[in-house]
Amino acid sequence: MKIGISTCPNDTYTFSGLLESAIADAPALDFTLEDIQALNDHAMAGDYDIAKVSFHAALKLADDYRVLPVGAALGYGVGPLMLTRDLSLDSMPKQGDMVLCPGQWTTATLLYRLLVPDGPEPQQVVFSQIMPALETGQADFGVVIHEGRFTYEQHGLSLAMDLGHEWESQTHQPLPLGGLVIRRSLGEEIAMQVTQAVRQSMDFAMANPDVATRVMRRYAQEFSNDVLWEHVKLYVNETTYDLGEVGRDALEALAAQARKVGLIDSDVSLF
Repeated sequence: MKIGISTCPNDTYTFSGLLESAIADAPALDFTLEDIQALNDHAMAGDYDIAKVSFHAALKLADDYRVLPVGAALGYGVGPLMLTRDLSLDSMPKQGDMVLCPGQWTTATLLYRLLVPDGPEPQQVVFSQIMPALETGQADFGVVIHEGRFTYEQHGLSLAMDLGHEWESQTHQPLPLGGLVIRRSLGEEIAMQVTQAVRQSMDFAMANPDVATRVMRRYAQEFSNDVLWEHVKLYVNETTYDLGEVGRDALEALAAQARKVGLIDSDVSLF
């Protein structure tokens, strides 16, 4: 089966046991690692049997793919940040401003549209281009994900809005960022096998942190070990191992908000 995951440390940590072929009796998986928006686009095109996608994309894919109860990035204090360079902290995007987002189907873009409804239509770029564009003044606002949460102050940037915190304040739910989806046509038995294999891979990573670090560094060589592990601590938690009722409720809240503003057409079942 073709599987796509991101190069982000939370994914390479979670899948390190499978990437190292350390899980006995795991389903045969052909891995591709790429940027989250590329994953979203390729999943939309039907290129993967299993994929880590933004939950915004998962809502759009729900007719053909279901969310697995493992592999998610979901929690409190994990949301995207809307940054700016020159404007005061209480400034918000207005018409005529250039706002950058990290991909059409990212949860970051969905949150921007939900929480900044009067803001200008964002331009979509690869997430790594957003902070440099803010630094040089090419953009007025940018919604950052991943390591941008940890490093934006080092780049002279300011926080305009913590979109994740705003979501939490309004919904009283953790923020669902992304999750693992599988083709519905593969059936329940295969879905259970994949779920079990990913959980075994997480167990392997926890038991073998040196190997997990080596795998993470393979795909994120520019980061220090401290930054890699801060990323894991932020995005990997008990709902990564099992979404549970908390995760399911958060996803239902996200779907309800997206439906309310017309971003998805009708009721969808993610599971």
